[in-house]
Amino acid sequence: MQDFFPKALHLFFPSLRSPLRFLAKKSVPPARDSDKRDYFCPSFQPEADDIHPTTMKNNVLDKIKGRPHLTEGTAYAVLFTMGTCHLLNDMIQSVIPALYPLLKEKFGFTFAQIGIITLVFQLTSSVFQPLVGSYADRHPRPYSLATGMCFTLAGLLALAFAPDFLPILLSVALIGCGSSVFHPEASRVAQMASGGRKSLAQSIFQVGGNGGSALGPLLAALIVIPYGQHAVGWFALAALLAALLLTRVGSWYSLMLGKLRTGRQRKPAAGCSLPEKTVHRALMILVLMIFSKYFFNACMTSYFTFFLMEKFQVTVQESQYCLFAYLAAFAAGTLLGGFLGDRYGRKYVILFSILGAAPFTLAMPYLNLAGTVAMAVVTGLVIASAFSAIVVYATDLRPDKIGMIAGVFFGLMFGLGGIGSAFFGWLADRTSIEFIFHVSTWLPLLGVVALFLPDVRPLRPGQSAGEEGKDNRPGHAKKGRIQAREE
Repeated sequence: MQDFFPKALHLFFPSLRSPLRFLAKKSVPPARDSDKRDYFCPSFQPEADDIHPTTMKNNVLDKIKGRPHLTEGTAYAVLFTMGTCHLLNDMIQSVIPALYPLLKEKFGFTFAQIGIITLVFQLTSSVFQPLVGSYADRHPRPYSLATGMCFTLAGLLALAFAPDFLPILLSVALIGCGSSVFHPEASRVAQMASGGRKSLAQSIFQVGGNGGSALGPLLAALIVIPYGQHAVGWFALAALLAALLLTRVGSWYSLMLGKLRTGRQRKPAAGCSLPEKTVHRALMILVLMIFSKYFFNACMTSYFTFFLMEKFQVTVQESQYCLFAYLAAFAAGTLLGGFLGDRYGRKYVILFSILGAAPFTLAMPYLNLAGTVAMAVVTGLVIASAFSAIVVYATDLRPDKIGMIAGVFFGLMFGLGGIGSAFFGWLADRTSIEFIFHVSTWLPLLGVVALFLPDVRPLRPGQSAGEEGKDNRPGHAKKGRIQAREE
């Protein structure tokens, strides 16, 4: 009976509903401005035809976005969500090289054409990343992450039904564009959620990507190889799930941007204490480290299966399992690098990761099947720990341009990997798979150049670059002079 009179008056005298609000329960929340009708009665449910389409759309978007909130310290929920999305994104991307044996057999492609497919995919993944990162530094767009995943979704569906070489190139280019939008902003979100533990945050984000790269060939062996090219379309479900998760992350990102804008008005932005010349030299060394790591990795991901099939006469599926073992170790090594980077310093992790992998890579071509796979696993574990340390080290050099720096290094990762794949494909057509495998194993020796990386320290308020030796605190002046002399 408590709700009877409001209902009856609403049905017979709808124009009186505003003056009769006092008849509703006091616990009823006020209606949103977007609602076209004011259903003030708590137990009154409107008919479906009475709900405006805009209201229904807003309700669906509100459910997708969720109700995010900001907490102090490391936001592990955001980090693991970003790691999951990175897993889904890179799992989709790793399906492309896993398809190479199938595409080569179905369409009769040469190794050079396989290399061109990888080159187009990696270049579209890399060329746009610095541009997207630079734009995001000036105009952050929280929901661009979900938009990029929609490009990947479209590319997957196109690749599943591509009839020839050129449509395949266009399909992988779409997937590459989605990746170029995703990585710079995702790296920024990971650092925002780090709570100061940047290496760990970058590693959690990166280990998702490496885990996806490991799962891709395994799923390709279980789904795509037995059922053919059209089975690639099933991976579109993973892209759709990632887009929904990134929409929720975008809502948290919006709140975080508001908090950062407020904080930036209260205190000056952080800087790097190193001189500009030293920063440029350090960035060039990091680029050389990326070249060494990802030229070697391009040979492994694109041609390791062919090497195993040619030398040890294993089947396609068995070679995919061996590649999965290498990529799984690669994923585990990324997380290990994050813990070690925060504890012992990123410079030493970079040195150990690249140069420390050389003894294992040099031994690989001379072992039997079990030994080759075992050395590949150890190599993946060691060499993978470098990337998160490299990205965080580079952003510490340019803390005011996180998006651009992350875009540059993620772009270099994909671009140099694509160039390396095309180069090794061209070389394999003129020599042999075994020869290019021998050549690639020497690349980690370039890691010795990491010895010349400087120590990075944050710039204190009121201190300009190049004044790191001028420390006025008691007991620190001598230490500052020593650091300046070493640099």
